[in-house]
Amino acid sequence: MNKRNSLPMPANHPKDCMSAATKCYKYMRRMFKFDQMDFEFAFWQMLYLLISPQKVYRNFQYRKTSKSQFARDDPAFLVLFAAWLCVTSIGFALVLRLGFIQFIVFLLYVIFVDCIFAGIIIATIFWYVLNKYFRHNTNDLDVEWGYAFDVHLNAFFPPLILLHFCQLFFYNGLISHEWFASRFLGNTFWLVACSYYVYITFLGYSSLHFLRRTQIILAPLPLLAIFYIISLTGGFNITHMMMNFYRDRVV
Repeated sequence: MNKRNSLPMPANHPKDCMSAATKCYKYMRRMFKFDQMDFEFAFWQMLYLLISPQKVYRNFQYRKTSKSQFARDDPAFLVLFAAWLCVTSIGFALVLRLGFIQFIVFLLYVIFVDCIFAGIIIATIFWYVLNKYFRHNTNDLDVEWGYAFDVHLNAFFPPLILLHFCQLFFYNGLISHEWFASRFLGNTFWLVACSYYVYITFLGYSSLHFLRRTQIILAPLPLLAIFYIISLTGGFNITHMMMNFYRDRVV
């Protein structure tokens, strides 16, 4: 494999063939064993999701050949992801001027509703639909539910950085106003973030050679562009609306 076009390999990669239940058990058991996690590799995955996401999925192919599964078996990425959620939630609390109890409620909403609960629903839908309608009939391979959830986390990370981190620096000074420039900047953040989510989701499933017609996953992109234009001309500041929604649900 060309090292210039690939992520660093994880620290450990022994072959292991297990049932789905056993894989889930081993994954959860390692959740608090930080000394066994490859945080450096997880960090590199997050970086590449921002600058070159297609390289991330080359490692998922490698994991299938070395560990008999596409899904991550190291919870390091999930732990770092949760840390980012905490950091960005602190930023939201400062921008929205939330009290401590409101911040805790907001953090719980972001972790368990916006990320995990929504991710379970989205991963389950993709897992079911792709296995039922997009697999080559002559192939015995199928989409693992754990891999579908990994794809969601991968696709969720760049929007998290854009909307819950970068955007906050512009909110009070610019985006919160009723100017066209405010609407343009805030809505553009959302357009880029949602497009990132769709594109990385597409990359995740198109990298599975036993799936066909995965380009259909890109179908929402033109709809996002149309909605973006409508929001600008119609005077809808999406960021301002979402900030009010976040504030209202924790008050």
